[in-house]
Amino acid sequence: MFYVGLDVGGTTMKAGVVEDGGVPRSSVSLPTEASRGQEFGLDRMCETIRQAIASAGLTLGDIAAIGVATPGLMDIPAGIILDPMNLKPWKNVPVKDHVARVFGKPTAFQNDANAAALGEFWAGAGRNVESMVLFTLGTGVGGGIVIGGKVVEGRHSHGGELGHMKIEMTNPRLCGCGRFGCLEAYAGAMAIVKRTHEALNQDAGKSSLHAVLRSAGELTARDVFAAAASGDGLAGRLIEETAYYLAIGAMNTMHIIDPDMVVFGGGMTAAGEGFLARIRHHVHELAFAVPAANTEIRYAQLGTDAGFIGAAACGRGLVAG
Repeated sequence: MFYVGLDVGGTTMKAGVVEDGGVPRSSVSLPTEASRGQEFGLDRMCETIRQAIASAGLTLGDIAAIGVATPGLMDIPAGIILDPMNLKPWKNVPVKDHVARVFGKPTAFQNDANAAALGEFWAGAGRNVESMVLFTLGTGVGGGIVIGGKVVEGRHSHGGELGHMKIEMTNPRLCGCGRFGCLEAYAGAMAIVKRTHEALNQDAGKSSLHAVLRSAGELTARDVFAAAASGDGLAGRLIEETAYYLAIGAMNTMHIIDPDMVVFGGGMTAAGEGFLARIRHHVHELAFAVPAANTEIRYAQLGTDAGFIGAAACGRGLVAG
């Protein structure tokens, strides 16, 4: 059995054919070019799927089902992207029906972070557990929850929005979603940069990050992690705080869901095992003793393939077993 998964992002969309055991047989990427409009976007989705099938050396007749994962506000049962922030000017896009009509195959539709969580559950870090929570650490913080092989979508298609749990309401930071106190406002890459600029304004020129900022004209989260690894005190404090904030997020999911595993994926995993060890340390200080001792905390394994592998798993769920 072969399944196609498509992961649509604001910059690129990535598709691949995935075998029944979760192993990718192909992987192709095309630019999304969202600004060209949603009709172009739907055509580009279908072209990416066609190329993934051809790259695998297969034909459409070999494909059992298709899964599509997209970002943004959505109605999952209806298969519609409602008003995606990073796919402007798309609005009320009937993704599932369009793809199903073009290819004549059972078609599933899912939130991109949920799909990534299912991908890691099926074929990555969580493949040997019954329940798993994934935090995706990128520009912001996303997430997904899988219990017993099922994604927790929620009644209104917005379950598992882990980046928007509230972790501070006394003097909360403004999040990109327009609300205050969200985990994303503290621990996403953009938030790390904002917190770093604020700290540098109070630093009197002691941190090595001042020189980085003067040279490059801007800072990235990667710069902050690199400075911390080199022994910069200010950067080290910021990264330690970030590990603490992520531990709060992990602890909250552990107390609510009690999963087998909490997984961290996305670009921030390049920080290495030392950063993960600090998250674990803070989890053990914050969480109840039993889940702290028994919940495995680790990095994701599938990288940027998790989205399309998880999308393919959603398609597989329509026809397998």
